[in-house]
Amino acid sequence: MLYFAALREQLGTAGEEIELPAGVSTVAALRSHLRGRGGAWQLALADGKLVRMAVNQDMAPPAAVLKAGDEVAFFPPVTGG
Repeated sequence: MLYFAALREQLGTAGEEIELPAGVSTVAALRSHLRGRGGAWQLALADGKLVRMAVNQDMAPPAAVLKAGDEVAFFPPVTGG
């Protein structure tokens, strides 16, 4: 998993590798699992926070199904001028 921009700063890491726990088969379920770590994780990935997600470098909806070896990225929405 990769974390970008403000999420990287809030979580104190640019990325990590984890094995998907049983029952975690979608991007939404992974986000919920990570939120369960509490602290900064709960705040950064809270339900009300707008967080974009990508699987294997393609934008992904919360219902996107994950498989072993997928690269998942979380990042805040990007604004520009």
